[in-house]
Amino acid sequence: MSNAVSGLPVGRGLLYLIVAGAAWGTAGAAASLVYRTSDMGPVALSFWRCAAGLVLLLAARLLRPARPAVSVPPGRRLLRATATGLGLAVFQTAYFAAVSATGLAVATVVTLGAGPVLIALGARLTLGERLGRGGLAAVVGALAGLVVLVLGDGEATVDPWGVLLALLSAAGYSAMTLLTRWWGRDGGTDSAGTTVAAFAVTTAVLLPFAAVEGLLPHTEAPGALLLLVAYIASVPTALAYGLYFAGAAVVRSATVSVIMLLEPVSAAVLAVALLGERLTAATLAGTLLMLGSVAGLAVGEARGARVREDDGRVVPA
Repeated sequence: MSNAVSGLPVGRGLLYLIVAGAAWGTAGAAASLVYRTSDMGPVALSFWRCAAGLVLLLAARLLRPARPAVSVPPGRRLLRATATGLGLAVFQTAYFAAVSATGLAVATVVTLGAGPVLIALGARLTLGERLGRGGLAAVVGALAGLVVLVLGDGEATVDPWGVLLALLSAAGYSAMTLLTRWWGRDGGTDSAGTTVAAFAVTTAVLLPFAAVEGLLPHTEAPGALLLLVAYIASVPTALAYGLYFAGAAVVRSATVSVIMLLEPVSAAVLAVALLGERLTAATLAGTLLMLGSVAGLAVGEARGARVREDDGRVVPA
């Protein structure tokens, strides 16, 4: 199941994305604990998440064994870093703003629901990727599961401005995913370097906004706050985004977007297991529907990659 262009096996890329999606889902629970223990705002938290994650990524890059450098002209490397970093900044910041404007449930459904649709359309128009009937059914099933999971209690309220912000967030996520896949097709992508550069740009973009909001929070539990921020910076940030950029370079864009819907699934599991929220029928039904859709699409992706490899054809996964 190797991708003949980038060298990373498609099966491993799928595994990377599954781990990344599950790790992303833990960020919400950790962030809620940050808000309970301090007055840190969402933009400041996003800044520290990216800044500390950048430090960890740089340290990991220095400690890892040296590998042959990917030959990319400096101008193109700067363009890639800027575009990816801006997409990441828009994705995160607009989502936090949407949550503030229209609530967590609606912001999550619109952002994560619009993402796969925008990505599928973009991948078809720019990358020539065909979703197929099975893939389309998996996307529809995953989106239906997302709606049931997040809106199952029927208590959500919709604010038009918040919906627009959520759509902006989805556009930033879609652009980031499509660009990563586009550059991964020619084998000219160093996923570790891409992640570091993107986080450097995102950190720089978020700094002035975080400074206005307040960089240094007030807290009565500084040790707990530091541990929480360290966790957010390491697991759902440095680890998860490193795996995401590596996997997104070799896996079809629409598949990437559906697998990333594991984020609300893992968040729901944590909310029930650790935060005391009750397990409802809607939570269970939505989780099972989304997991089934993700599993079906991942199996189809791996099977298709194996067929292409057996045929001896060099075709993007």
